[in-house]
Amino acid sequence: MVDIATCWTEQRAVWGKGKVGVGQQIADIESSLPFRLRGFDADNGSEFINWHLWNFFSKRRRPVEYTRSREYKKNDNAHVEEKNYTIVRQYFGYERFDNPAIVQQMNDLFKNEWRLLLNFFIPSFKLLSKERRGSKIVKKHSSPLTPYERVLASPDVSAKVKKELKALKASLNPFELERTVTASINNIMKNIRCGDRDCPYHT
Repeated sequence: MVDIATCWTEQRAVWGKGKVGVGQQIADIESSLPFRLRGFDADNGSEFINWHLWNFFSKRRRPVEYTRSREYKKNDNAHVEEKNYTIVRQYFGYERFDNPAIVQQMNDLFKNEWRLLLNFFIPSFKLLSKERRGSKIVKKHSSPLTPYERVLASPDVSAKVKKELKALKASLNPFELERTVTASINNIMKNIRCGDRDCPYHT
């Protein structure tokens, strides 16, 4: 998941596309965000377009606007798609994962060092405008900022949350985070395959 305003990202691994499992991870992501979730724009997969998620977002004291991308329009979720490589595929590749045991390993990483490193220390540009000049398209980008810095600059985030984020940032060492992330990824990649032919998940 990617927040368009701040570029804050959260990742979770799910075994299969069951609506309950996907819903549980989305709820977990929401609880991890440093701001209130106001809108949710989903892809067209059946794991996202279902009554379980619709009820989760709409039947609450503060309903969340639930929208969906258009079928066969590849640019609808561009803000998410553009990060598929840089924050997922670049580290885990494109290979199919057949071992259900690594789901917990991946989420242990995603919920801790991974999210801290990406959101507090990895800056990114935001597209401000683009203009066609003859055969060329000229793009203007903002100065590179981390999602953490964008959250601090947002008037919609409370002073209490910003204070908590500043205290958390002061306790972090990006070099230690990177070493832990690298070691965890190497361990996960060693366990991609189940290796047990009696396992019901083995293919």
